[in-house]
Amino acid sequence: MRILYLHQFFITRAGGGGTRSYEFARRFVERGHGVRMVTAGEGTRTVDGIEVVGVRGAYSDYMQATALSNARRMLAFGRFALGATRAALRGPRPDVIYASSPPLTMALPALVAAARWRAPLVFEVRDLWPEAPIQMGALRNRLVQRLARVVERFVYSRSTRLIALSPGIRAGLPQDKAELVPNSADLDLFEPNPPGGPFLVSYFGAMGEANDLTPAVEAARLLPEVRFVLMGDGKRREELERSAPPNVEFRRGTKADVARLAAESAACLTLFKDVPVLATNSPNKLFDTFAAGRPALVNMDGWMRELVEQNEAGLYVRAGDARDLADKVAWLRDNPEDAKRMGRNARALAEREFSRDELAARALAVLEEAAG
Repeated sequence: MRILYLHQFFITRAGGGGTRSYEFARRFVERGHGVRMVTAGEGTRTVDGIEVVGVRGAYSDYMQATALSNARRMLAFGRFALGATRAALRGPRPDVIYASSPPLTMALPALVAAARWRAPLVFEVRDLWPEAPIQMGALRNRLVQRLARVVERFVYSRSTRLIALSPGIRAGLPQDKAELVPNSADLDLFEPNPPGGPFLVSYFGAMGEANDLTPAVEAARLLPEVRFVLMGDGKRREELERSAPPNVEFRRGTKADVARLAAESAACLTLFKDVPVLATNSPNKLFDTFAAGRPALVNMDGWMRELVEQNEAGLYVRAGDARDLADKVAWLRDNPEDAKRMGRNARALAEREFSRDELAARALAVLEEAAG
C-alpha cells in the first residue's frame, strides 16, 4: 500500500517535540508499505525508508511556531498548506492519504490530493480546531471563525475515516467515522530506572500560551529546596526565565535528552492553561512520563485526570494553582514509596494501553480499511 502522509511537523528522535508521525511512518515501512511524507523542510531525503518531501519556507519545529504571534503563525500555516498542496500533487498515485492536523489549514492539501488522486482520505485530529484557537483568543474575527467551522465540517464530511487522539476529541467528531488512536509511549526509548540524585521535578514540551508554566515557576519559589528543570522552547520561555527563582533550570534538547531528563526526575509535569478545550488534549509529555515510569502531575480535569487517578499513576493539581502544585510536589518528596508505586503503575499503564507498536498498528488498520 502506498501512503501519502501529510504533516507539517515531522520530527525524528534527533529533534525536539512530538515524534508520532515519524514513529508511525517507520513502522508502516517496516510492515512493507511505502510512505511519502510531505512536511516542512528542505529538499527530498529518505529517513528510515520514509520518502520525506520538504516544503520550503515553512516552520518545521512546532515549538518554534508557538513562539510566533497569532497572525504570523496563521500566515505560516497557510504558506505551508499551499506548498504542501503542490508537493502532494506530484509523485505516484497513493492508495490512501493520511493527513494530520492541527493546523486546520492541512485540510487544503488533504482535500486537493484526495480529489486529484481519487484516493480515500484519513484525517487525523490532534486538537479540536478551530475550537482551540477560538477559546485561546487566537482567532477572534467572527467571520473567520464561521469560515473555519465550515472548513472543519467539510473536511470531516469528505474524509473516509477520522482518527482522534483523545476521547474528548472523538466526541467532537462524526461518530460513525471516528477511531480513537491516542498518543503513545516509546517503551524502548524511555526506561523506568530508579531516579538518582536529589529530588527533581521536570517539564518537557512547548512553552507557548497554551502551556501555562507560571504555576510551575511559582511552585518552585515556594519549594526552594526542590530542583525544577523545564525543557523546551516557545513564546513564553524568555518571560519565564526572567521570573524564575534560582532552583529552576531551563534546557533545550532532543527526544533522547527528554528521555534522560525523565530518568533524572522524581516526577514530571503536564500543565496547560485553564481553558476547557485543552482538557481534550493527548499530550506527548504525559505518555513520555508514563513510559519513563514516573508519577505524572496533571492539571487538566477529564481524561488526563482520570488516567492518573484511576491507575494511581500520579496526582491531579488544580489548574493555575501554584500552592496546590507545591503541596503535591512536597507530598511526593515526603512519601517516596508512594511515589515509586505510582511510577511503577505509570509504566504498567504505558505497556498495557499505550505501546507505540500497538497504536501504530491500530492507525495502520484504519488506513488499510479506508484503502479497501
